[in-house]
Amino acid sequence: MSVPRNVRCRGPYGGEGPGGGTDCSDPAVFEVARYGMPPLRVCPIHLGPSLLMASGVLWPPEIRLVGRL
Repeated sequence: MSVPRNVRCRGPYGGEGPGGGTDCSDPAVFEVARYGMPPLRVCPIHLGPSLLMASGVLWPPEIRLVGRL
């Protein structure tokens, strides 16, 4: 259930949006399912923005807890 602590947040765009969206150095805590793409691993701060701005996010969203702070 747990993602290694060295897996970093990819939010809020998952690397595809403006500027890549990968400036966050926090560990990933959540995994957001996406259609036809690998899941997006994000920190608590980028969870909300990733649901709104990342490409391919399923609706209703599927979110899994994969780490702890």
